[in-house]
Amino acid sequence: MIQRLTQLFPLWALLFSLLAWWQPQWLVGGKPAIVPLLMLIMFGMGLSLTWADFQGVLKRPALIGLGVVLQYALMPLLAFLIGSAMQLPTELLAGLVLVGACPGGTASNVIAYLARANVALSVAITFASTLVAVVATPLLTWLYLGERIAVPVSGMLLSLVQIVVVPVVLGCLLNTFLQRQLTPIRELFPLVSVAAIVLVIGIIVALNAGRISEAGLLVVIAVMLHNGLGLLSGYSIARLLRHDTVTARTLAIEVGMQNSGLGVALAIKHFTPLAALPGALFSVWHNLSGSLLATVWHKQSNSEQ
Repeated sequence: MIQRLTQLFPLWALLFSLLAWWQPQWLVGGKPAIVPLLMLIMFGMGLSLTWADFQGVLKRPALIGLGVVLQYALMPLLAFLIGSAMQLPTELLAGLVLVGACPGGTASNVIAYLARANVALSVAITFASTLVAVVATPLLTWLYLGERIAVPVSGMLLSLVQIVVVPVVLGCLLNTFLQRQLTPIRELFPLVSVAAIVLVIGIIVALNAGRISEAGLLVVIAVMLHNGLGLLSGYSIARLLRHDTVTARTLAIEVGMQNSGLGVALAIKHFTPLAALPGALFSVWHNLSGSLLATVWHKQSNSEQ
């Protein structure tokens, strides 16, 4: 029963998104719950890991570097090419490129967990890309847009430690020393995580309902293409480099899913509210596309076992 409900993740995400868009006032008050819900998901993620998982990842620093390089090399370039080819207005092009120039976000770690990808690698790449953002995000924004921006990396790192590192390490510690005793809780957590991320997606949709309603079809298509090509490129390049499917899935998720919340904040601060629209749409869309992908890959993992 639990597994069946978990496998319906994309359906719950879509239905809740539609509900949030129709009646945003029901969920906008839930904004303060986003961080605790993400911490709960990360704790459950930690319960699925042991120290051996992280030790294995840290022995392969080149793989972490590959994820970071692919993310910063592909996503801003794809954004610029898509926006230019579709002849988006300058402000929307700036917003799309800005999202592409941002590091990975917590959503990628959640999707990696639900997709049965390499969670330890996902967390390591997200952390590394956030560290690199102090140089990469301003440099890439200047390169593509000719605009110099300030990136609040210290605040981002503090949030990452609070939302990701501490809950994951706590869950990992408990699982390392109490693995057998925690089996019933560990089996229940995928469903808890699905319920939590569906609620988070609903709150994000509600908070952006006005922008979604104002968005033209062209910018929606641009955001979908940006995310989709990022996922596809990350997976394809990993496979071309002869990495296994689990690693390829992890790299696809890390490349295709951005810290779009940061993109929105930077767009409002350094450009215009209109430039924040691609980031707001990306926040909604990459959660929906990620949930669908997680379900497909989760089923494939089950069939391969």
